[in-house]
Amino acid sequence: MNQKDTPPVLVTGATGRVGRVVVDQLLDAGVPVRALTRRPEAAMLPAQVEVFAGDLTVPESLDPALNGAGAVFLVWTAPPRTAEAVVERLAAHVRRVVFLSSPHQTPHPLFQQLNPMAVMHADVERLIAATGLESTIIRPGMFASNSLAWWAPAIRAGEVVRWPCGAAESAPVDDRDIAAVAARTLYQDAHVGGDYVLTGPESLTQAAQVAVIGDVLGRRIAFEEMTPDEFRRLWEGAAPSSVVDMLLAAWSAAVGQPAYVTTAVADILGTAPRTFRQWAADHATAFAERS
Repeated sequence: MNQKDTPPVLVTGATGRVGRVVVDQLLDAGVPVRALTRRPEAAMLPAQVEVFAGDLTVPESLDPALNGAGAVFLVWTAPPRTAEAVVERLAAHVRRVVFLSSPHQTPHPLFQQLNPMAVMHADVERLIAATGLESTIIRPGMFASNSLAWWAPAIRAGEVVRWPCGAAESAPVDDRDIAAVAARTLYQDAHVGGDYVLTGPESLTQAAQVAVIGDVLGRRIAFEEMTPDEFRRLWEGAAPSSVVDMLLAAWSAAVGQPAYVTTAVADILGTAPRTFRQWAADHATAFAERS
C-alpha cells in the first residue's frame, strides 16, 4: 500500500488493549496512523504515529485529529451524552468508521441479558447509520484477556480459583484477532456495511479455561464454584453493580449451552483465529507464580 495515496486512519482508544494493536496492524499494512488520547505524553506509541490530544466527552477536541483523515476506529468508553455530537463530527470529516461494539443482537443467552453497555452500543450504531457514513460494526464476544483480571491474581498466588458458573461456556477471542479484523476493515473496501461477530474457534467452560491455563503453566489449578452473592461481595467497589449483575445473569443463562462460535475471523483474515490455549501460552508470564 502506498502511504502517499492513503489518508490517515484515526484510532480512538489507541492505548487500550484492542486499539493499541490496531495501531500496529495498520502500520504493518503501510497505512498512516493518527492516535487520539487524552494524555499524549503518556501514550508510548511508535514514532511514526501522529498523536493528538482529544476526548470523546469534548466533541470539538476531535477536530484537529479528524481534519484530513479518511477513516476512524471508534471505541466508545465515554458517557453517552456526547455520542451524537461526536458522530456528527465524524460524518463531517471522514468517509468511513469502524465501530467496536458488542454482540447484543446475537441470539444466544450469553449476550441477551440486560446490559447498559449494550444499550449504549446500540444507540451509537443507530447514530452512525443515520449519517450515511461507510461503516463496519465489529462485535467481539468474550475477550480471552478477561482472564487476566478475573483469574490471574489467584493463579499467581498459587491459590484456588473461586468463580461462579464454572460450567458456563464461551468462545474466548484473542484481542490480537479483534485488532487484526478491525485494521483490515479500516482499509479494505470489501468490508463496508459489514457486521461481524468475532469469537474464538471453540466453546469452553470457564472451569475448562482455567484448566487450560494450568496446562500451559505445567501445574493443576484447582477450581471451586463461588455463589453469586460471594461474587457480588468480591467485586463490590471494583466494578459497577450493573456490570456484575449482567455477568452473573449471562453466565447463568449460558450454563448447558454451547457457546456461539462464528467463522468471521477466519473469513476476514484468511487464517484461523487463535485458540484460548495459544492466547494462554503467549501470556503465560502474566499467570506465573511470583517467587
